[in-house]
Amino acid sequence: MNQPFETAIFDNGSIDSRVDPQTELFRALRSHPRTVPPRWLYDDRGSELYSQITRLPEYYQTEAERSILEANAATIAEITGATTVIELGSGTSDKTRTLLDAFVAHGSINRFAPLDVSEATLIEAAAMLGRRYPDLEVAPVVGDFNRHLHRLPSGGTRLVAFLGGTIGNFYQEERRAFLGVLSDVLEPGDWLLLGVDLVKPIDRLVAAYNDSQGVTDAFIRNALTVINRELDGNIDVGNFEYVPFWDGREERIDMRLRACEPEHARIEALDLDLDLEAGEELRIEVSTKFRQDKLLTELTEIGFADGEFFTDAAGDFGLALVCRQA
Repeated sequence: MNQPFETAIFDNGSIDSRVDPQTELFRALRSHPRTVPPRWLYDDRGSELYSQITRLPEYYQTEAERSILEANAATIAEITGATTVIELGSGTSDKTRTLLDAFVAHGSINRFAPLDVSEATLIEAAAMLGRRYPDLEVAPVVGDFNRHLHRLPSGGTRLVAFLGGTIGNFYQEERRAFLGVLSDVLEPGDWLLLGVDLVKPIDRLVAAYNDSQGVTDAFIRNALTVINRELDGNIDVGNFEYVPFWDGREERIDMRLRACEPEHARIEALDLDLDLEAGEELRIEVSTKFRQDKLLTELTEIGFADGEFFTDAAGDFGLALVCRQA
């Protein structure tokens, strides 16, 4: 059974993100080091900025994952025989069309359920998919995959696709907790298709998160803009410098905003006065990179069978296909 979520502040300052967003943010901003949960990145503008990031020349992940799907979607459909495909954090469902094409051709699928926090993006994508697949039930779910896994449709054999390397945005404790809850939500025989970015030379990794056009910079700053708008805040967004760097011990990119001058801000909806010293940082997002053997071991420990692992020709990106065990 899926248990109620508990609130936890981890030693590294991250927050168990499956709690009330405002409570989570209040505690995150008062913790040390201070963090801003990544959910605040994704309003409609944030979703559009992220879509732009996936098309940047420095950001290899999107095309690498697309090539894997193009080469292996038919195999995935054959192995799983899923009748329902669910996509977490679906956005425009761009790459997922390759997967859906294969499932429709295979003939087993009867429903696609995209879940995304941006209602406008989700509705637009669902309408497009309905036209592309007129015989397929498209059942969009507006929600946050951190908090609303209980909203996933049930019945039949399900394949949950969590693409784009998004799992890397969780801290280690959060990742294991999230995958554990997902394991609880799924039934034995259901499947998980998990996209992960793989460890590679540091210069390529850093360039992917510090693009020459400044789109990633704008995306990370958007979290403060959303807080100001949604929670009646007056944070000076221009007072922060975007700082991405590689953490070799944790094997992840760490994306932060560093205050250039002392920052004194008020967030009315949280009844919070935010005071930062010059040079103090807000941790916004991490992007962990994975090694195949360690990832499959972790998934097995959580309750998924060690299944297939697909990579692109260059070995930049991976898709783990694993089955929920009894």
